[in-house]
Parts: sequence; C-alpha cells; structure tokens
Amino acid sequence: MTDRSLHALSIDDLSINFGGLRAVDRVTVTVEAGRIHGLIGPNGAGKTTIFNCITGFYRPTGGAIRVRDRDVTHLRPDQIARLGVARTFQSVQLFRNMSALDNVLVAKHSQMRTGVVAEGLALPFVRRQERLVRDKAEALMEFLGLTQIRRQAAGNLPLGSQKRVELARALALDPTLLLLDEPASGLNTSETQAFAEVLRTVRDRFKLTILLVEHDMGLVMNISDVITVLNFGRKIAEGPPRDVQSDPDVIKAYLGESAGVGAR
Repeated sequence: MTDRSLHALSIDDLSINFGGLRAVDRVTVTVEAGRIHGLIGPNGAGKTTIFNCITGFYRPTGGAIRVRDRDVTHLRPDQIARLGVARTFQSVQLFRNMSALDNVLVAKHSQMRTGVVAEGLALPFVRRQERLVRDKAEALMEFLGLTQIRRQAAGNLPLGSQKRVELARALALDPTLLLLDEPASGLNTSETQAFAEVLRTVRDRFKLTILLVEHDMGLVMNISDVITVLNFGRKIAEGPPRDVQSDPDVIKAYLGESAGVGAR
C-alpha cells in the first residue's frame, strides 16, 4: 500500500469538460513531498486547467484531488489556500499601484485573526500581530533580494522583479504546496537561470513542494525531480528529466518528429 503521507498532492483520474471539449482526460499524477515536479506539454494540453482544478477555480467533471490526506475536489479556493496551497499566474497578478512590500503584506494580513472591533480599537495584541506580520514580510523581501525596491510601486518594476514580488506574496501565505504557472515567462536567459536558483533555494529553505508549469525546457529539465507530460488533455509520459527528454512520444507531441528535448 502506498503511504499517502509522502504525497503532497494526489490527482486521481481527473477529467474536466468545457461544453463538448474534454480539456483534461482522466489524468493521474502523484507529487511527492519535497520535490520539484514539472508539468509540461504543448499549448492547450491542459496544464493550467489542472492548476485551476487544484486551487478550486474549476470544478472537475470527474476524479479526485487530495492535498496530503485531505480531499479538496469540491472545496472553495479560500478553503484550499488555508490548507497550505499557494500559486502564481502566467501573467503577473500584482496590485500595480501598491508598493512591492504592500503586495506581500496583503497576503500576510489575510492570515491575521484579529477581528474588526479589535483592529478598530488598535488593541495591543493587534499591534503585536501587525509588527510580526511586517517583520515576516520584510524578511521575505530580503530573502528574495527585493529590499532595495520594496517601497517602489509594483507596476513600475522590471518583469523579473515583479516575478519575485509575486513569489514573495505566495510565500507569505506559508504554503506547503506551491504552484508556479510559467514563472520564467518573459524573462531573458540570465534572469531565468537566476530564478531557477531562487526556486531551488525556496524549496530547501521553506521545505516546500513545488508543482511547476513552464515552457522553458532548460529550466524544467534542470530543476525538476520528476516531470509529467500532457498532450491533448492526457498524460503521455512521466519520470525523471533524463527519461522524459528522450521519450519518443514526448519528442513527437511536444517538439515535432525531428526535434529533441534538451537541458541547458
């Protein structure tokens, strides 16, 4: 019998239909705790749809999703977030007119349990919580190299910095499972390499499990422990990067008959 305690995420026979289109077709994936697990495939393969099912934005047509030992298939997004699931998006979703630090503080404040009356009266324990929240947010900014720009409006920052701010905001939720949807999108080669090192460090420092959707094959192959490949909503391959990059079905489906999947 498989030990579920080793699984940060279990997706079992997951399907979802949009009208007459089956976007995800009976996909089963197990993500082991502490791993960086890549999820790849051509555009339209169902990767982001699976993310939206995991986080409660979509309701599956069939199958089940478990976060550790909890069935989350029919939970709301806020309920799933409270179970330790955080995500980033394909396009950066920041409050552009707020400072980088305030974007992170928004996430930390969502965890406070002080109540409207206590906050209105500015009771001592509320002030203590606020100081603690700010200290933790500042620590995240420092960890991700954002201290010097923390007062700048998020919308004015370079894309690479915005990506880090969004990552800091996700980490502010104290997740155990982090879903990253194309985190290297729009970054140049040096920025992507730097971001890969950040993700490894984040995983190790915060004892996280990371599920990563990414089109940059160099990034995926270099940092993933396991890779699952989708095509037309179905799983066609799964395994260590070395096995996946030489799989004939992956080469055919993802890059065409004459191409190969290479690591940088």
